[in-house]
Amino acid sequence: MELNNAIQTESFAPAPRYEKQPKWAKLKRKINSIIIGRINGTPLQFSLYRSYWHYRLGPKTNEVQDATIANTHYLTQVPNYGAGIGHQLANWNAGLYFADFYKIKFAHSPFSTAQWENFLGFGEGEVLASDLENDKKFTKVRLPRFDSLNLAQVALIGKIISSYKQPGVLFSLEMDQGYMRQWSTYHVLSDKFFSAAARKNDKLIYDPDKFNIAIHIRRRMKIETDEVWKERGLDNSYYANILTETLALIRDKQQVEVYLFSQGRIEDFPEFASFDNMHYCMDMGPVETVLHMVNADLLISSKSSFSYKPALISKSIQICPQTFWHNYPTATNYILADNNGVFDKSKLLNQLSLTSKLKQLSQI
Repeated sequence: MELNNAIQTESFAPAPRYEKQPKWAKLKRKINSIIIGRINGTPLQFSLYRSYWHYRLGPKTNEVQDATIANTHYLTQVPNYGAGIGHQLANWNAGLYFADFYKIKFAHSPFSTAQWENFLGFGEGEVLASDLENDKKFTKVRLPRFDSLNLAQVALIGKIISSYKQPGVLFSLEMDQGYMRQWSTYHVLSDKFFSAAARKNDKLIYDPDKFNIAIHIRRRMKIETDEVWKERGLDNSYYANILTETLALIRDKQQVEVYLFSQGRIEDFPEFASFDNMHYCMDMGPVETVLHMVNADLLISSKSSFSYKPALISKSIQICPQTFWHNYPTATNYILADNNGVFDKSKLLNQLSLTSKLKQLSQI
């Protein structure tokens, strides 16, 4: 156990400052991503990795990991620094989930910038992967990317991990290793965010005496085809319908403030012109936007990882698109809407009636 105790830390991991990295480093990441994508589903998917052959060619011993050794085995997932923060959070979350799934320790790898690293605070109190990488007593092992819905592949990764019997191993998930149960760690994400040191510096534009509704509208990216937009896009009317039905359940509309977070111009959102107390937050930065989505009394999220993760972190009411590619917690404060913005209003009414702010204002 001395090895495990020696590397405990509560410091922040130094952010890699991806935007300052040389072009060759970014090119290497892109080439690696292309190769991984092309070998997926082929015999090379696993056979290109030393860790696979370590399992295949090593002695066939008991695959159950010794508890003492497992306590010195760590797993990390380095976020894809070329992607947005929602994507990076999904990467980081995969590392957290699979470390627990395979019953080994989690090691924190930082987000792309110091701003996100410090704002989220997810590295506080965690063992840092960079410390283990620099520790000569640790063996560094890269794992093949696998399909999290393929039970045989999931089991194979477990066998590869268990084949390393020596103490002190840092396993790294392959770039963009995914898993569908992103929501399963939402309590951990929420607890880490709200206990982070950065929370004492948070500044909100919300009126604390009002019921604040946040809407995140994902805009179509220029590179997206019509097929992609059909899967990921929602018309403005979707959000306007949900907002209309929500406001119908609240007696005193003047006690409600609505904040729309997106990109573009106010003129791009004519569906909201008739609503009172609307605030268009088109120029707010991404960090501040995430902060406000997390802290809204009610969040209407989009088919986007950028608002999906705030919806998981938030402790308030969420109205979410049910056809998003990730699921949501079964907690009662998560209400799902179809692509037309239709949802169970009785569930929302029940949540509104439990909201302390609305109880004090006697609005329901």
